[in-house]
Amino acid sequence: MFFSHILHIHTKIKTMKMIKILFSALVILTGMQVKAQTADEVIDKYVEAMGGKEKLAALKSVKMSGSMSVQGTDITLTITKAHMTGMRVDMEIMGSSNYQVANTKEGWVFMPVMGMGSPQQMDEDQFKSAASQFDVQGALFNAKEKGNTVEMVGKEKVDGAEAYNMKVTYQNGKTGNFFIDTKTNRLIKTSSKTTVQGQEMDMETSFSDYKQNTDGYWFAYTTTNMQGTITFDKIESNVKVDEAIFKN
Repeated sequence: MFFSHILHIHTKIKTMKMIKILFSALVILTGMQVKAQTADEVIDKYVEAMGGKEKLAALKSVKMSGSMSVQGTDITLTITKAHMTGMRVDMEIMGSSNYQVANTKEGWVFMPVMGMGSPQQMDEDQFKSAASQFDVQGALFNAKEKGNTVEMVGKEKVDGAEAYNMKVTYQNGKTGNFFIDTKTNRLIKTSSKTTVQGQEMDMETSFSDYKQNTDGYWFAYTTTNMQGTITFDKIESNVKVDEAIFKN
């Protein structure tokens, strides 16, 4: 009777341990599933806040006109992008015309204001950084189809606002972090690493002043990075773009 009771207790203990192990495994599995679902949910809310899937899918080009001031110098700039095809940045600085262009094969920089006598080809890291900006629909939209991997890092404060930190790994291996405001579901900051004159640097850009343009697309009309603040006064969508402007 005694041994039978001991055996019963021993069996009960083993059963309890197995239940605990099974419960722990389920908690871990559920946590992994919730984490994956949360990333997808954040992206879905972001897409909806930017106009919805059909609206974003129809966006094929943008032309952004604005200005910025760097150490007291006024710069007028125009950014033209064709979806997954190329980008051109034209800058009028102190009476000189400067530009950066990139297509799917190469990129070039011509900055006479910096003493350049002729265009210079971008190095590999500069080109990768430029190429990661070809996506006018946003790297989070249809990420898998574009070859991008998105991971949920967690939540953190960005200038006082709570934001989801989403890590994006692009098809070319370049990585960046996208911070989505938990209240507005819009992008408020990106961060990545870039190489400038052989030195790796952190590059952060903040986005604010979201407005709808005449075609009903939402854009941030103010962006701020280490070089200064750009204020856009006009953003056009789905304009006709001659791909020749992306060549040197």
